[in-house]
Amino acid sequence: MYKSLNNSSTRRYSWLKIEGIVQVLELIQDGIIICLCLGLFCFMVLQLYSMILSLLPPLQFHVVTADILSLLIWVELFRLLIIYLKEQRISIGVAVEVAIVSVLREFIVRGVLEIPWMQVLATCAFLLVLGVLMVIRVWLPPTFEGIDPEEAVSHRHKQRSTAKNAESNGNHVDFSKN
Repeated sequence: MYKSLNNSSTRRYSWLKIEGIVQVLELIQDGIIICLCLGLFCFMVLQLYSMILSLLPPLQFHVVTADILSLLIWVELFRLLIIYLKEQRISIGVAVEVAIVSVLREFIVRGVLEIPWMQVLATCAFLLVLGVLMVIRVWLPPTFEGIDPEEAVSHRHKQRSTAKNAESNGNHVDFSKN
């Protein structure tokens, strides 16, 4: 039963050419990310021009600070897109850093004394959760450095089923060397 089900799914996949479709979709997705990178880069250049103009007298400290922090956020988002293009994944660390800098930018620009105390407490709790996420991220196993957890589990399962089949046939197979 399992072999006939497996054969029909194999025929379906070969008929649909899933690998080719996935490659085309990934290529389109990479094109979209490249367009986002180019647009973000142009936006950063415009932001830099605006920041240079805001440095002219009369100097407005809040505007300059907001522009600098905004530019840092755009740079981090650009870095996030570049990491995605290189590794085909979203970097949790960079995403959390962008969120932290964005929240702190709002605090600096608006001023802590002008923000209602409930919003300050909620923001502090949010920053605490992001900080904990940054610490936990260090202990998470790397899954994108050529290690596929599903493949490892599947390999172990195949080894166990092969060992069970060999034992039922009277043969003993030792897979501990792999």
